[in-house]
Amino acid sequence: MAYSKILRRIRNEKTNYNRRKRLLMGHKDFVTIQISNQNTQIQIHKPKITGDEVISFAHSSFLTKKGWKGSCKNIPACYLTGYFAGKKALGKGINSAVLYSGTRKYTQRMAAALKGVIDAGLEIPANEKTFPSDDRINGEHLKVKNDVKNIKSSIENEAISK
Repeated sequence: MAYSKILRRIRNEKTNYNRRKRLLMGHKDFVTIQISNQNTQIQIHKPKITGDEVISFAHSSFLTKKGWKGSCKNIPACYLTGYFAGKKALGKGINSAVLYSGTRKYTQRMAAALKGVIDAGLEIPANEKTFPSDDRINGEHLKVKNDVKNIKSSIENEAISK
């Protein structure tokens, strides 16, 4: 029996090469969402032969500058971070993309971030049933209340001014 070497990124469960190959064959821009223990990071990429080019980037730490209190990885924070990334991408001429989750599971926080990108104006194929309810996106289930609509309007004003 011959030994077949397994690539390191497959062994560490970082890359699903079959899914990545299908993504690159489509020649579409794609959205990646990473949710860590403290923050949310959303990037919109353009695939290239030499490597993926990041077109738009948003990190949830910008919410603290806007007066956000509490966690930067909960559902409303993910939604607003996605909204901010989508507005930045629209400003750079991106109109459509697809979600690339890699080996990560599709969670409610990831769905909230995707809904934020879609609400910003990007066309991304997604099922409306997978998104969290509006009560959860507005943060009514949390102990620390934030004004999501106020922060969303300040993101719009910032995007219009640029």
